[in-house]
Amino acid sequence: MAYIFGVVLFALGICVSVALHEAGHMVSARVFGMRVRRFFVGYGPTVFSFRRGGTEYGLKWIPLGGFCDIAGMTALDEVTPEESPRAMWRFKTWKRTVVMSAGSITHFILGFVVLYLMAVTMGLPNLHPNTEPILASTSCARAATTTDQVNNGKCAPADPMPAAAAGLLPGDKVLSVGGKPTPTWTDMLNTVQASSGPTVFQILRDGQTLTRTVDVPRVQRLTSDGKVRDVGMIGASPVNPPGLISYGPIDAVGKTVSFTGTMFSETAKRLVEFPQRLPAVFTSIFGGERDPNTPVSVVGASRIGGEAVERGLWPLFFFLLASFNFFIGVFNLLPLLPMDGGHIAIVWYERVRDWFRKLRGKAAGGPVDYTRLSAVTLVLVVIGGGITLLTVTADIVNPIRLQ
Repeated sequence: MAYIFGVVLFALGICVSVALHEAGHMVSARVFGMRVRRFFVGYGPTVFSFRRGGTEYGLKWIPLGGFCDIAGMTALDEVTPEESPRAMWRFKTWKRTVVMSAGSITHFILGFVVLYLMAVTMGLPNLHPNTEPILASTSCARAATTTDQVNNGKCAPADPMPAAAAGLLPGDKVLSVGGKPTPTWTDMLNTVQASSGPTVFQILRDGQTLTRTVDVPRVQRLTSDGKVRDVGMIGASPVNPPGLISYGPIDAVGKTVSFTGTMFSETAKRLVEFPQRLPAVFTSIFGGERDPNTPVSVVGASRIGGEAVERGLWPLFFFLLASFNFFIGVFNLLPLLPMDGGHIAIVWYERVRDWFRKLRGKAAGGPVDYTRLSAVTLVLVVIGGGITLLTVTADIVNPIRLQ
């Protein structure tokens, strides 16, 4: 049930994001005085609608996104005499650009809000963790079989404190455990979890190599794969560890801005890599191993969201939702029709063209004939539909799963 709830919740989050995308177009168009004919959430038969301020608002039965109908988006669109003075094509280039980019801007705002709320509650992923096995503090070795227990760092009086009892101190660097070198914190953690009873730790303290024997107890812990296992534990935490870091309401603003910038960079990188990863998606449909870095559809993203909820990994769920918004926002601004970026590119082409014509003493040219671009648009729509079908099929027959 938790898995199904997570799938539905993530799909609902996507639907709300797309509906708010259209709301961004609608609000910005109305602010500039453009004529907005209709704004509907969903598709299919109408559940209800009402008119206000010359705009029809409503809800349709299929809650997949929505649409915003602005009169005169291009000079070739038919408008009534009443709509003509407020047709979108009559407005200044920068205003039309704002309206057409408002959907993507809405996605960016939503992603930022999700990340900010994560920063002040559950925390943001540490992008620059320390990998060395250096102790920041010592604590108890306690059992924790649920996510809440893992996140609750309180120790009971009876919980042992193996690291502290053996004389390990904050700042100690663990060189080896049981004779096995531990160059990274992960190496040390894996070795400790496999240990039991008196175990020799070689540490570096103030430039001196020391030896300490730690009596490693076995405790039940919820591990990263979502299963409860008996593992060795010494009660120690690393300096600047990987994982999540929470911030105060003020500090979270700057940290979220910085984290958002990193996500934009990663999104751009994924878009560049998108074409070269498609063959791997095709191969995975016929039994090949599914690369976790291959593109996923809404179906695949929802399934991963469902698994995250099932395992109690809510930070991952919301991180995926923020990532989706950033990706859709950037993708929608690509200068290709029928996406908003394609319309923006044409608007600015007309503006630059007319500027050059003015320099040569010529009158402004006519509007771009969209009908001459219909073949290119159709090709892009077919390609986009094919990619969607490909990723949806792969996400059904060979989905990406959490490790």
